[in-house]
Amino acid sequence: MDTIPVGHQLRQWRERRRMSQMDLALEADISTRHLSFVETGRSQPSSGMLDRLAERLDIPLRARNGLLVAAGFAPRHSERTLDDPAMRQAQTAVGHILKGHEPYPAIAVDRHWNMVAANDAIGFLTEQIGATLLAPPVNVLRIALHPDGLAPQIVNLGEWHAHVIDRLDQQIAATADAGLADLRDEIAAYPHPAADHDAQSDRIWVPMILDTVAGRLSFISTITIFGTPADITLSELAIEAFFPADEETARALHAAWA
Repeated sequence: MDTIPVGHQLRQWRERRRMSQMDLALEADISTRHLSFVETGRSQPSSGMLDRLAERLDIPLRARNGLLVAAGFAPRHSERTLDDPAMRQAQTAVGHILKGHEPYPAIAVDRHWNMVAANDAIGFLTEQIGATLLAPPVNVLRIALHPDGLAPQIVNLGEWHAHVIDRLDQQIAATADAGLADLRDEIAAYPHPAADHDAQSDRIWVPMILDTVAGRLSFISTITIFGTPADITLSELAIEAFFPADEETARALHAAWA
C-alpha cells in the first residue's frame, strides 16, 4: 500500500482540527510560506518540525509514527503489549485504579473499546449477558448496545445509544481511526428506540439506567487516560469508571458487595 505523502497527511490533520495555515504556522513558530511548501511537497520537513506540528495538531502517537515514516524517518514511538516487562508499572497502576474503585464497576479498554482489564464489580453489568459476547476480544460498546447484550436491560436505551454514537463520532474526528469507524457503523445499525429529548432537557450528564437482578441501577461514567505516555499502547489505553448516579444505586451496590 502506498504511503500518503507527509504534506498531504499534515494538511488533512490541520483541516480536521479546523486550523488555518496561518494559525498553525504561528503556533509552530514557522512561516506560513514554509508550511505551505511542506503541505504541497515542495519542501521536506525536519523531524523537529514534524514534532512541533504534531504537538500543535494534537496528533495521536500512532499517527505521528506514520508522519515520520512518510517523511523518511524511523518511527519514534514504541508499541508494547501490556504484558511486556517495560509496561509492568503501568499494568500495576491500572490494577490499583480498577481495584480501588470497587464496589463500583471499572474497566480498562484499548483504542477500539476492547476490554483489557476489569475489576470484579463489572459482574454487576455482565452477569445476565450470554457467553458469546463475553468471549475475547470483549468489546464493551458491543456488549452495551447489542440486542443480546445489555441493551434489553437499559431503560433509556435510545438516549444511551445516541450518547455512545456521539462519543464515537468525536473519537473518529480526533483520530481518523478506520477501526472505530467500522465499530460506529456496526453499533449505529443496532435496533434502538428514539431518544427522549424531553427527558434529557434538565440533565447535566447522560446516565446509563439498568434493570438488573440487584434492582434498578443508574450510573454515570468518567474516562481516565495517562497524562504523558510515550508508548502507543499506553497512549491509547483508557479507564472507564462507573459511579452511582443516585443514592439508591450506591446503597444497592454496597449491599450486594458486602
